[in-house]
Amino acid sequence: MHLARFPRVKLCHAPTPLEFMPNLTRAVGGPQLWIKRDDCTGVATGGNKNRKLEFLVGEALAQGADHLVTQGAVQSNHVRQTTAVAAKFGLKCTAVLEHRIQTNDPDYLDSGNVLLDRLFGTEIEYRAGGTDMQAAIEEVGERLRSQGRKPYLIPGGGSNPTGALGYANVALELLAQANEMGLRIDRLVHATGSAGTQAGLVAGFEAMSSGIRVLGIGVRAPKDRQEANVHRLAEATAQKLGHQGGIPRAAVEANCDYVGAGYGIPTEGMAEAVLILARLEGILLDPVYSGKAMAGLIDLIRNGAFGKDENVVFLHTGGQVGLFGYRDVLTKAAA
Repeated sequence: MHLARFPRVKLCHAPTPLEFMPNLTRAVGGPQLWIKRDDCTGVATGGNKNRKLEFLVGEALAQGADHLVTQGAVQSNHVRQTTAVAAKFGLKCTAVLEHRIQTNDPDYLDSGNVLLDRLFGTEIEYRAGGTDMQAAIEEVGERLRSQGRKPYLIPGGGSNPTGALGYANVALELLAQANEMGLRIDRLVHATGSAGTQAGLVAGFEAMSSGIRVLGIGVRAPKDRQEANVHRLAEATAQKLGHQGGIPRAAVEANCDYVGAGYGIPTEGMAEAVLILARLEGILLDPVYSGKAMAGLIDLIRNGAFGKDENVVFLHTGGQVGLFGYRDVLTKAAA
């Protein structure tokens, strides 16, 4: 994969660490558990979206854009990272936030990611839950163009073929680390939502014939829809990379049994996973993505889904800022 062919800006503190988790491994009785620390990418407390933004903002600047427009839920990690990167490159930014979760909790509405969005100086617009959010940012883009601006629209999660290049690059980075360490990776597990992270990883691993299986733990959509979304984007990303032969449907696997009542709605398993990682490894997960993904991984291990000698890498996608938006739930869990 020759990623230097694509416009890109340098954002991430890379390579991010690949660390063994001995205490968690002992606590769950195997498999051998590793963590890829993409919560440590740097900008705006880090997170996986910075990987995508390297290519998205590179493309935006190459096109002469002066304004980034994006969208997400109120406590969107993607929006927080996009607003910070816009500030870094002297771009204006408008974020359209969806009230995807019905709540009057001031911690959720004003703390965490929302506080940081405001500190970075973004213009925030709100929409009701269930709004067509892609249409919403297209409307904002049209309005800005009518004002003489040059907006660049970034879809939710930065998940399009350009953004997914960031995780094709992570596949390359992770393989280099594993090869240097002499580590055979059997499975990679992570949270999957807007599909870009999983699609990029699958496209990258397939392009390099790595043999590494990727399991996405879903945080929003049902399994059939999530896998279809990921496969569609992985195919488009592979095509952008110039990989011949497409992506086998079997290469895309999602487990959506741990969503609970819906996107961003806490589960007991999520709260348990956040506490386990904090108290055994000193690592903070987030309540919407990595917390639910780790809850799924722990439950699958308890139910014998992995062999004790397998090497499983958990990709930490960041988002710890969101913990402050769920203060009451996590305070009760920690009591």
